[in-house]
Amino acid sequence: MTTAPSPTRSEARPTNALDRFFEISKRGSTIGTEIRGGLVTFVTMAYIVILNPIILSGSADVAGNTLEFSAVGAATALTAGVMTILFGLITRLPFGFAAGLGINAFVAFSVVGQVTWPEAMALVMINGLVIVLLAATGLRKMIFDAVPFQLKIAITVGIGLFIAFIGFVNSGFVTATGSASPPVGLGVGGSVATVPTVLFIVTLILTGILVARKVKGGLLIGLVSGTVLAVIVEAIWHLGAASEDNAGGWGLTVPTLTGAPFSLPDLSLVGAVDFGFDFSKVSLVAIVMIVFTLVFSNFFDAMGTMTGLAKEADLANENGDFPRIKSALVVEGVGAIVGGGTSSSSSTVFIESGAGIGEGARTGFANLITGGMFLLAMFLTPLTSIVPTEIAAAALVIVGAMMMAQIKYIDLTEFSILLPVFLTVTVMPLTYSIANGIGAGFVSWVLVQAFSGKAKKISPLLWVVAIGFVVFFARGPIEAAFGVA
Repeated sequence: MTTAPSPTRSEARPTNALDRFFEISKRGSTIGTEIRGGLVTFVTMAYIVILNPIILSGSADVAGNTLEFSAVGAATALTAGVMTILFGLITRLPFGFAAGLGINAFVAFSVVGQVTWPEAMALVMINGLVIVLLAATGLRKMIFDAVPFQLKIAITVGIGLFIAFIGFVNSGFVTATGSASPPVGLGVGGSVATVPTVLFIVTLILTGILVARKVKGGLLIGLVSGTVLAVIVEAIWHLGAASEDNAGGWGLTVPTLTGAPFSLPDLSLVGAVDFGFDFSKVSLVAIVMIVFTLVFSNFFDAMGTMTGLAKEADLANENGDFPRIKSALVVEGVGAIVGGGTSSSSSTVFIESGAGIGEGARTGFANLITGGMFLLAMFLTPLTSIVPTEIAAAALVIVGAMMMAQIKYIDLTEFSILLPVFLTVTVMPLTYSIANGIGAGFVSWVLVQAFSGKAKKISPLLWVVAIGFVVFFARGPIEAAFGVA
């Protein structure tokens, strides 16, 4: 691991009730380390309070209604805070929760074209109920156990590359070219041409040096230093927000504080759900396909993320199992129910939690800090928006590099293993989806292993999941065949 708190696990002795409950000393951590880790996780996740409202409030539903930006922001912060704290208390694991990227886009750009916003959030809640049922009955854990060790490691590595790619994109270091080839390129016109991207590079190098020198709080110091520098730069040059006319501006958040830092949260969307679907306007087949897609995305995104984070935190055994795994899987499903109930979309484990783990967080105590900051963010939205995404992106790239190191545990000399691992690792960042990467790995593993004379070694559950992923990948044609709009 990149960070190593002072006491070793074999020497660990709890010093008080808090220590015993969260197993802080047992896991080789300290309260100070957990606080730093919790803060770093929040800083790298805080953008969701801005990004989720941008995604959800930007689409009108089938009835022409939209969600209020400030209400979505408040609901997003509330849900993230409650679920992060709940997960930390129940599982004692340092995994932050917030509205899942990908799922929120699917809801905003696909689901509400067929149903109203309250109905869409009801479907998100149904998706959560299905996941809780699968977890409570042990089926979700059985599927988890059926995944080969090599694919579990590949999922960790793939998530690392995915995290890094998110960082590169959020920083403007990698941008869409608008051309078929190449689809992406460096900065603007092949050059690093904006001040925010330069500050990303400065923060990345500074943080990398601190982490390489094993400076305690290296990630947090890097993030704070980069933010301070960004605030100074904005105060001098007034770059403003990025737009078509201002390509050199900041991404989602401008590092400046305007107006009062305090505001009362708008919680009007809490409970705004509707299970009374109008089947004269949307077919039952369409509803089933929406729930199927939500469950598959939620199920495997979370499973892969938790596996990767547990490995990064050195909390997983050789099979990828980690402490209180069944509780973790159940609570993750509850996150979808709560997210739907607050109209903030499904709340799930966030891969950015790896930044806090990289800082040394090993227990659920870090979640109390992260969750508390999210609850505070409901009232201090202007302050949470000070950290620009370009600065937070530097931490994501550092964490991606840390997670990449897990590849050393896979023997890649056998091509029947190499190909599924390669597809898992590469498809995640290239399609911007953890679920897609896992699906490509599962399907290719089953097919290559089976036709290489190793069919008997494949778990029957893995066959079922692989078939499910084939349906998942072909859901567009399937919906068209059934006449789903």
